[in-house]
Amino acid sequence: MALHLSTSSPSFIDPQISCHFLSPFPPPRIPFNPLSLKICISPHNKPLTLWTTLHANLQVPSTIPSNPHDPDAKPTSSSSKSYVWVNPNSPRAPLLRKSSYNERYSYLLKVARSLNSCNASSEDVSGLLVAELGDRVSQLDAMGILDNMSNPETALLVLRYFQGKLRFENEVKLYNIALKVFKKQRDFDGAEKLFDEMTQRGIVPDNVTFCTIISCARLRSLPRKCVEWFDKMRTFGCDPDDVTYSVMINVYGEMGDVDRALSLYDRARREKWRIDLLTFCTLIKMYAAAGNFDGCLNVYQEMRALGVKPNLFIYTTLIKIYVNSGNFDGCLNVYEEIKAFGIKPSLYVYNKLLEVMGRAKRPWKATSIYKDMIDNGISPTWGTYAALLHAYCRARYGEDAMNLYRVMKEKGLELNVVLYNSLLATCADVGYSDEAEEIFEDMKRSVRTCKPDAWTFSSMISVFSSCGDVAKVEAMLNEMLEAGFQPDIVVQTSLIGCYGKANRTDDVVRTFNRLFELGFTPDERFCACLLHVSTQIPKEELAKLVECIEKANATLGFVVKLLVEGGDTEGIFRHATSVFLDTADANVRTSFCNSLIDLCVNLNLGARARELMDLGLKLGIYTNIQSRTPFQWSLHLKSLSIGAALTALHVWISDLSKALENGEELPSVLGINKGHGKNRLAEKKIVGAIVPHLKELNAPFHEASDKVGWLLTTKAAANSWLEGLKSQELVLT
Repeated sequence: MALHLSTSSPSFIDPQISCHFLSPFPPPRIPFNPLSLKICISPHNKPLTLWTTLHANLQVPSTIPSNPHDPDAKPTSSSSKSYVWVNPNSPRAPLLRKSSYNERYSYLLKVARSLNSCNASSEDVSGLLVAELGDRVSQLDAMGILDNMSNPETALLVLRYFQGKLRFENEVKLYNIALKVFKKQRDFDGAEKLFDEMTQRGIVPDNVTFCTIISCARLRSLPRKCVEWFDKMRTFGCDPDDVTYSVMINVYGEMGDVDRALSLYDRARREKWRIDLLTFCTLIKMYAAAGNFDGCLNVYQEMRALGVKPNLFIYTTLIKIYVNSGNFDGCLNVYEEIKAFGIKPSLYVYNKLLEVMGRAKRPWKATSIYKDMIDNGISPTWGTYAALLHAYCRARYGEDAMNLYRVMKEKGLELNVVLYNSLLATCADVGYSDEAEEIFEDMKRSVRTCKPDAWTFSSMISVFSSCGDVAKVEAMLNEMLEAGFQPDIVVQTSLIGCYGKANRTDDVVRTFNRLFELGFTPDERFCACLLHVSTQIPKEELAKLVECIEKANATLGFVVKLLVEGGDTEGIFRHATSVFLDTADANVRTSFCNSLIDLCVNLNLGARARELMDLGLKLGIYTNIQSRTPFQWSLHLKSLSIGAALTALHVWISDLSKALENGEELPSVLGINKGHGKNRLAEKKIVGAIVPHLKELNAPFHEASDKVGWLLTTKAAANSWLEGLKSQELVLT
């Protein structure tokens, strides 16, 4: 009887099996398990094994010699039973296993390996085959040996030997197996010569023949040969199957023949061909190269609908697409899908995601992705650290940026000019003056000779300007000029700001006038800085600044003049201010409104300050300053200037008092969020103004131990305090 064991199946019988070159992975080989020994010859349930498949295709008797060297060995013929279970504990089990074709196939595999290393001569090949197989050779033996060979030279000699020994009823199958050996070694020239031999002998090729040759050409990166053999199929009466068509979609895509590739793809969708993963990869790559992002996404959705699991290449391409289109959430969705499928992202994917999160100003997400990368055992590179540092700097995460900078220095990773400048710009914005000097000196000592450029000097001047350190600002300006760089409008703005903090009004005016001599036109940032300076100088010198502001921006000058000189009638101030703020650039509107409120506070114009606060809320300049939940009412002072914060505080106190008068009940907790984190100087200024003022008002707010940057009080304490303010008439109305 014929024994069926769990053996590997030859791929040269079924064209669907023979074309596994489309898959990125070879077909799995099922290991032999002697405990699952079964006997099978059922024509209705044929497992895909070497013996049963070849037997069905060759239509030869199921005769297996148990020992090729034993002339008296009796062949094992098939039984009428489908399956017979053999007890693995039976004494006969070893004998049955020994006489099974699995044992025979293992022996033939050993012979094939010997032939691969044999000298490529007819004498050596025939001598080895005779010694190993004897005279009793079956067609199954011939095919089994050829199928496991990988040496085209000896494979041809083996083919000749078996052709001389056996008469094959379907010889094209033997040639197809031989062609497969040439494909393994990517010997396309040899495959073409063997095909010529076939046709000269009158053997008609079939689909498997052409499929194997086309795949060989594709492995050799010969797309034009693929097209040539694809077109040749019909001349031999062969109609390409869906597997071959799928290959050709890939080939046309790699050739850049978009029209023919898409034509075949459209036909594939209509006729529901089986399209493999590699073909989808080519289509997506083709669309991406053409900049057709919608086409990429459509192919991806069709692939998912067909149940084809994407690989890392497709996910990487999708991330690139979303990056180019600015769809940062799309990048994150793809990343989450990669993790859900258990695919390990590459270093490129991680670095790209870090870069994207930097552009999206989501440093917290960049940190999470970096941790995932480390947990996956992928070592960060210079590009990884650079992308992460850029993410921290772009979001002005000063502490995280400095920590990462020091890690890079410890690892011996040199920064380039762009990274140094990003760090210095961050230091300028968050008030890290000492750190900026450290970075600047390190930059000048860099072994890569990262010479400071105009941006470097501009950032350093901005750092010292925020501290009001005139001596360092002027020294850095001189160093900048010595290096051959001329100050631009940004540097002039920093100079104005520095002189203003130092109360050097005449230097402010001098620098302003020189701006026009240098040919600069004041922009909105310069005007915002000039207005801010007006809130810092003595009142008696304010007229000098008003004249400069009028010259820089007539509308703003008109608004400031109304504040300083008074004389507002019929709401002219509110209308003029509203028009000015509504047309100002979004990046400086908050700065303008803050400074105008600060100026009102300095001039003791409380009503005007509250009017500007109300206007800022209506124009959307200020949002979420007050918030209410069932358990806590809060005031948020972050991003406000000192005057704006004091004004917002008094408005909030007034609103709380009105709530009590209207019979509303306060929540259990009231809180003031004075801000925490990015800008040391701004945080110190807010705390330095708000906390003393709350003490003046005897406000019962105290630092929260578990919430950094918060001042909290209870309902009972707030009620008592507000009642006291009301009796003293201290609440602003």
